[in-house]
Amino acid sequence: MALTWQEARITAAAPETPRVRRLTLAVGWSRPFRAGQHVDVRLTAPDGYQAQRSYSIASAPTRPESIDLLIERLDDGEVSGFFSDVAEPGDAIELRGPIGGAFVWDPGEGEPLLLVGGGSGVVPLLSMLRHRAEGAPDVPALLLYSARTSDEVIAREELMRRDAEEPGFRLMLTLTRAPGGRRIDADTIGEALAALGSPAHTFVCGANSFVSAMSDLLVDAGVPAKSIRTERFGG
Repeated sequence: MALTWQEARITAAAPETPRVRRLTLAVGWSRPFRAGQHVDVRLTAPDGYQAQRSYSIASAPTRPESIDLLIERLDDGEVSGFFSDVAEPGDAIELRGPIGGAFVWDPGEGEPLLLVGGGSGVVPLLSMLRHRAEGAPDVPALLLYSARTSDEVIAREELMRRDAEEPGFRLMLTLTRAPGGRRIDADTIGEALAALGSPAHTFVCGANSFVSAMSDLLVDAGVPAKSIRTERFGG
């Protein structure tokens, strides 16, 4: 069934990090979304010029009438700039979705669950973690997350709380630009697999170069390529 553009209304907006803003949208689609899916948004200028971008859904699918988007402001980004600086609660935007059928996770698919995210690539993984916490808390899960600095860790307080309070979840965080920082490497992957065990499903999301590097490291560490699902964006 073809997806059509519809009106969605912003109900809340708040800063998530210095470069990321959280927007809550009331949506009216007729089918529930799945953890890992995304939406297209379209902006139209008074002269008719249109710009369209895709953004992953961060919230769990247990409240399908409302979704959270975590939008990172990009330098010279015409759409991200609008959502960072202009958009406010009460504004209506055009939206199409939910979109995606490969990069999704549902409870009951098998365990353990390994999630690997770089920067804003953590957003669809957050949807999976939130869905797991509400619908399948016994599924062992590990999030291996790379960010530049502590201030740029998306959902930092939530993730640290989950790491401390949820017995089946572990957070492994690497900071690339902090003093003494490091990138995810073969040793990091090995530590994650030793802690989690052999994952039934592995999801990797981030920039093109990040996803390619992580996929190679995972395969080299013995994770079956057929069990790895990836989502990537340019940059």
